[in-house]
Amino acid sequence: VYGGGIDLALACDFRIGITGTRMVMPAAGIGLHYYAGGMRRYVERLGLAASKKLFLIGEPMQCDEMLRVGFLDELVEPAALQGRTDALARIVEGNAPAVLAGMKRHLNLISQGKYDPAAITANNQRSLRSADLAEGLAALKAKRPPKFQGR
Repeated sequence: VYGGGIDLALACDFRIGITGTRMVMPAAGIGLHYYAGGMRRYVERLGLAASKKLFLIGEPMQCDEMLRVGFLDELVEPAALQGRTDALARIVEGNAPAVLAGMKRHLNLISQGKYDPAAITANNQRSLRSADLAEGLAALKAKRPPKFQGR
């Protein structure tokens, strides 16, 4: 993963890497001051120490360190990548879409220091009255996959 590709990957919810992967941020070495949104995303997702190492030193980071600093969520062998990404997509696809969207939004806001307990509580209360929760509980009881409608 190189330069702007790192930033693109950081915009994703999950990052699964393959063994042997490495990344490098060459901005300082080529005289480029990186843009504000990208720098914020690096610090929010990877922390200050890893961000400084990538931006200020620019040495390649190997896959085991990418996993350690939180750039990667998982590390798999190349042959297992497609199967793992497909499985992860099926898990996400099977969850309640409205709840996923709300929790993702709030998790991202919290990571930016914008914790809004009233808005989170409102979403929680809305979900307690939702058709999706009723469907999820019915599916759990019937031992079948839920069929969420986003309501």
